[in-house]
Amino acid sequence: DPCRNFHCKRGKVCHADKQGKPSCICQDPAACPSTKDYEHVCGTDNKTYDGTCQLFGTKCQLEGTKMGRQLHLDYMGSCKYIPHCTDYEVDQFPLRMRDWLKNILMQYYERDLETSGFLTEKQRSKVKKIYQNNRRLVAGDHAVELLLHDFEKNYHMYVYPVHWQFHQLDQHPVDRLLTHSELAPLRASLVPMEHCITRFFHECDGDQDKFIALKEWCHCFGIKE
Repeated sequence: DPCRNFHCKRGKVCHADKQGKPSCICQDPAACPSTKDYEHVCGTDNKTYDGTCQLFGTKCQLEGTKMGRQLHLDYMGSCKYIPHCTDYEVDQFPLRMRDWLKNILMQYYERDLETSGFLTEKQRSKVKKIYQNNRRLVAGDHAVELLLHDFEKNYHMYVYPVHWQFHQLDQHPVDRLLTHSELAPLRASLVPMEHCITRFFHECDGDQDKFIALKEWCHCFGIKE
């Protein structure tokens, strides 16, 4: 099969001609496999697609057009009304996000105690110190005042989770800068629950160069230099 190890970018599929030469052609959106409701995604055109296959296949067919350039994955799930993010909400957003990142690492650490592989040995040793701190907040929906108090009192517990998330996202390439495409997986999964995340990421880019440097990322989360 000439297409076996022939890679095509999202929205395209491999096709072999009569001579057996492989090339990439646009995925026919109508030929995408059927999906469940929870696999639906919302595009930046505010249209619900049955899945990422249909979305990126449509984007490929629009290649070279203004509509094609503007079409991206907006968020996971069917399109719905996303409320406007107020100044107050975006100011409080880092409190919830820091707490969320810390709790993700706590869950990874607990799973690692039973089945290793979620964290590297170096990550485990860093998270262990946070985990063993009995002053940590139990995961839950905490009041803003409590989150702020805990951040001021146990500041050191929040530094590593913020750094960890940056390096989890900084993959293509690893250059200590986050691009729109590197932020997209996290943003797309959180938009339906955290309507301020788009504005938060936009304002994190302090110099508006379309890259979020580690220094900008930490500043957004209130982490000192």
